[in-house]
This record gives sequence, structure tokens and C-alpha cells, in this order.
Amino acid sequence: MKIQVKVNGVAYDRDVEPRTLLVYFLREECGLTGTHVGCDTSSCGCCVVVMDGDRAVKSCAMFAVQADGQEILTVEGLAEGGKLHALQQGFWDQHGLQCGYCTPGMLLTSYALLKHHAFPSEADIREGLAGNLCRCTGYNNIVKAVQQAAGTLDK
Repeated sequence: MKIQVKVNGVAYDRDVEPRTLLVYFLREECGLTGTHVGCDTSSCGCCVVVMDGDRAVKSCAMFAVQADGQEILTVEGLAEGGKLHALQQGFWDQHGLQCGYCTPGMLLTSYALLKHHAFPSEADIREGLAGNLCRCTGYNNIVKAVQQAAGTLDK
């Protein structure tokens, strides 16, 4: 099936197998390997991308053909002009990552959360990140990183 998507501002026009998952399309067809495959069951959140500017989706639970006509943001699209995005800077400043495997999904889930709620409480952040698993950090510094970035995203 033919699909057209815009990923990080770049248009992609491709033929894909109907069963191709969005995560594999992004990794293999677009060469964007920052979107991780963690569990293949949509439990871990490592594969989260943002659709149409503000909707976090688990790309391992979505077919590429379902993204036809959509705009997708991956972790590679966060930084601009070599400058870290406010969320990336927050993760750096607050030590919100260790091994880094969950980080792309955490960043993009947080991005979508802040698009809907510019100044979330700690409880809001924890609830918003509930679908993302981290085996290293204990989440406290991730929450601090999101709090640092809160209020900095344009709506």
C-alpha cells in the first residue's frame, strides 16, 4: 500500500506492506532509529512518537498505513539547529536518564503531555508517564526534568 507521511518535517512517500508496524517503518524506511522497540506488546512505551503535534502514540501498536496523511515527530525531530529541546535539556540537567533506552519514549510522551497541560503537577506528570517503563531511574529525576521544561512549549 502506498502511504504519505511527514516525519520531522520531511515528506515520505512509500509503498509498505499492510502489516508493517509504524515503528519498523520509522526505523527501516526512514532511518530514524531513535524510536526504540522495547517489548513488542505496547507495554513499555519505548516506541512512543507524537502524531499531529500533540498525540502520543505507541508506534509498535500501530500499522504504518494507519499513519497515512499524518505528521509524525520522533526524538530526532526535537532538537533544532543543534540546540537541545527544553525537554532534552531538562533530562540532561536533572539526570533523567541512565541507560537511555526508554528516553525517546519518555521525551515524546512528555512533549505530548506538555502540549495539553503546560504546567502539570507532579501527579499529572506521573499519570501522564504511566504507560512508559524505566528500569534504571526510579522516575523521580524524569519528573523533575518534565517540571523544568513545563511552560516552555509553544501550543
